[in-house]
Amino acid sequence: MEYEILGPLRVTDGDGSYFINAKKMQVLLTLLLIRARQVVTIDEAIAEIWGNDPPRRATAGIHVYISQLRKFLDRPGRSESPILTRPPGYLLQLGDDQLDVHQFQELMHRGRGYLESGQHAEASTVFEGALALWRGPVLGDLCAGPILEGFATWMQETRLECVELLVETQLSLGRHRELVGRLYSLTAEHPLREAFYRQLMLALSRSERQADALRVYQQARNTLNEELGLEPCRALRELQRAILVDDERLKAATAA
Repeated sequence: MEYEILGPLRVTDGDGSYFINAKKMQVLLTLLLIRARQVVTIDEAIAEIWGNDPPRRATAGIHVYISQLRKFLDRPGRSESPILTRPPGYLLQLGDDQLDVHQFQELMHRGRGYLESGQHAEASTVFEGALALWRGPVLGDLCAGPILEGFATWMQETRLECVELLVETQLSLGRHRELVGRLYSLTAEHPLREAFYRQLMLALSRSERQADALRVYQQARNTLNEELGLEPCRALRELQRAILVDDERLKAATAA
């Protein structure tokens, strides 16, 4: 069985995919998954589901939801439920089951290893595989308490890191022309993320579009000044100077 939270919560097995319609049960199962192999206390579950205003019978409600989740996850041949009672709460034991977040993290680790050893083609393939696991925003549109919110923020940042690393590998493989359009979209979606501006400037410069590359620098500078009162980072400033003097190293060097 596989649990998927890189998108709306979904459970899949050999017979198909299954969803939970009740939001409170979605929150509880997601909480157990992101804390897989760790005890989730009843108090933590209550805070995630109801925040600072739980009902009087919140603890009893948690017990009911756990019972329903055990029935939802029951499969022929299982000797026990993956959700175990472990005072002061509950624990989800993955066993042989898979969680897409763990698969994503493993692919990221492998990709970084390939990148560090200069195996750019292999790194590109692995990073693409990691991004293919995402079916939408992490946890879908599930809004919950601080644990789930913090997890969603962390995973979104990790996903953007994966995109950056994938672009780096593809720049190293000479795919600068095909990256230009995607990088324009990325700078529009993430206007304060300077790495995407740097990569776009490099891709444009290597595509013999130095004027466009310099315009991207000005766009980044204006955005950072207006939003944060900051100048571009050193990497952007140095790349601008290299383009202005037509530094030969830009044609062959990979982005640092």
